[in-house]
Amino acid sequence: IIQIGTRNMQNFSLLRRAGKADKPIMLKRGMAATIQEWLMAAEYILEEGNPQVILCERGVRTFVNHSRNTLDISAIPVVQKESHLPIIVDPSHAAGIRDQVAPLSLASVAAEADGLMIEVHHAPDEALSDGAQSLFPEQFDRLCRQVRSITRACETERTHPASAGLERLAS
Repeated sequence: IIQIGTRNMQNFSLLRRAGKADKPIMLKRGMAATIQEWLMAAEYILEEGNPQVILCERGVRTFVNHSRNTLDISAIPVVQKESHLPIIVDPSHAAGIRDQVAPLSLASVAAEADGLMIEVHHAPDEALSDGAQSLFPEQFDRLCRQVRSITRACETERTHPASAGLERLAS
């Protein structure tokens, strides 16, 4: 997978070139980009013939000091409604803080993200970059078990006959 980072989300010549690549392209949302701008950036790749685009929500710039960025969980269902493209979430980069990665991951799974991208390191304090946001392997194992539980619970909710009735009432 070729990753196009947040700072290059609107590098249109790069996006066109990625559209000619015969590889999947992961397009990270820009720090100040609207969902519409992000989807339009993906169009540059698609128009050049590459249908293998994966969108990656990694948080948007806000004025908080408790995390690096604010993870836009609400972007997940919006993108799924507006586009056919898969959306994954990068809670590690959104938070920038190890303790926030698991809760943000679980919220993303509950919001029906298609996947997660999580940094793991055996010795985060010795990592050359992004150690503060990297999970220890044991934390990652625990998170994987929790993700499976959330996934099963959400699947049960979506396939349960009562939930289908509630969906009809809501619409």
